[in-house]
Amino acid sequence: MKKDKENAVTSLKTVKGQIEGIIKMLEEDRYCVDISNQIFAAQSLLKKSNILILKQHIHHCVKEAIKEDKGDEKINEIIVVLEKIIQK
Repeated sequence: MKKDKENAVTSLKTVKGQIEGIIKMLEEDRYCVDISNQIFAAQSLLKKSNILILKQHIHHCVKEAIKEDKGDEKINEIIVVLEKIIQK
């Protein structure tokens, strides 16, 4: 699972750079469609990072909670997050 965390951090750092680039594009009055495409790319990486983080959460936190017979709360947390993802 450590690899998922590392990949999530890498993706988020990439998004950070993309957002800085998007801001610069706006300041330079670059073509709007190009800016929009960069925003879509950043959103895609954010979604990827979120999935990696949730995957790690399920494999670690939820699994441990289930072993301790405390899984209902963790499962409900995941359901709330999935509802947010689905509604978008």
